[in-house]
Amino acid sequence: MTTPAATVPGAPIIKLDNVIKQFGRFAALRGVTAEFESGKFYVILGENGAGKTTLMRALAGLAQPTRGEIFIQGKTPHEACRELGYMAHPSLLYDEMSGMENLRYFARLYDIAGDERCEWVIRSVGLDPELSRPVGKYSQGMRQRMSLARALLHDPRILLLDEPFSNVDVQSAQEMVGLLKGMRDAGKTIFVVTHQAALLDGVADEFVWMQAGRIVDRTPHLARDAARAEER
Repeated sequence: MTTPAATVPGAPIIKLDNVIKQFGRFAALRGVTAEFESGKFYVILGENGAGKTTLMRALAGLAQPTRGEIFIQGKTPHEACRELGYMAHPSLLYDEMSGMENLRYFARLYDIAGDERCEWVIRSVGLDPELSRPVGKYSQGMRQRMSLARALLHDPRILLLDEPFSNVDVQSAQEMVGLLKGMRDAGKTIFVVTHQAALLDGVADEFVWMQAGRIVDRTPHLARDAARAEER
């Protein structure tokens, strides 16, 4: 299957067809069918256990659906892995290495030569590439920002960010939001799972509400529709 229109802003870049993910008898995703457009900023909302992280892991190719299919630009998530930047709850960084040392390691995995790109992404998230302190001695907020830098390193077309603002101070979180908005405006497709959705009100294109493993609503605004979600 191919999706040529996925390269056009506003065209579907991701399609999910009746995606089910079971862990034993528990269904974390229950028949999710959806399309997401290229160049849009999506915020995934829902209570703990709603299926948000499982959905992100499925899009990233880290959780194989029990049934159903996922297409990213007409490819499976594994085939499209170079187009994906994933930020998980764990930082996926090496604690004994500095930020630059971490990014140099990941840069080699992506065949990125030189330090220019590593330095740029570190500065873009508000950190200093000259900082020699091991990542294990970073504050939690600094670790979050470095984890975002790792996800941005290979200039992916699609960003999948799971709680990127957790334990980040307000100013730094706002700076991260500004960076993500600029990337969306440049044509990237962004998914953010967060419990701090107010940070993205007026920035995100769509809020996607999940409940019990299903997408139950998709709304263009947060405040107006939050009451509707609570009523369900």
